[in-house]
Amino acid sequence: MTKQQNTIIREVRTRLIEVAGRTTQDLGMGRIIGQVLGDIYMTEGDSSLDDIGQNLGLSKAAVSIAARQLESLGLLQRIWKKADRKNYYRIVDHLGVALRQGLLELVRGKIRTAGAELDHAEELLRQVGNGGNNNEIKFMQGRLNRARQLRHRAARIFNNPIMKMLGL
Repeated sequence: MTKQQNTIIREVRTRLIEVAGRTTQDLGMGRIIGQVLGDIYMTEGDSSLDDIGQNLGLSKAAVSIAARQLESLGLLQRIWKKADRKNYYRIVDHLGVALRQGLLELVRGKIRTAGAELDHAEELLRQVGNGGNNNEIKFMQGRLNRARQLRHRAARIFNNPIMKMLGL
């Protein structure tokens, strides 16, 4: 392979890893998780924590935490090699299915959290009751009711039995 080809391959790899990092950061999971997933995805064979850290310029501890999180999400598989104390990782065989299920569960969790926050906000408004500006309280209650309706619609979509049956 020529020097130019190697340079282009490194650039493509770096760009894809950065896209993965920005995507997970936008989803609220942190940039390192996406970078680690991207690095492993763009590596042929198994990747050790040391190799991943060196590729990304990250500490072994940061890579280890991200790898464990990705493993718990079902996106990575830990590999043990005989007579080697290092932890190795590889992408699961059905990454698309795992990503879809993981993202949907993330959204379902956000919907649950939003419901709890709405309940808490509603309780706080009840405590204010007659002691505050009635127009402002009515306005806030109206907004809370609208937010609750939107949350309920989103929950119905993401918790639909058909979606669950299809593995979505």
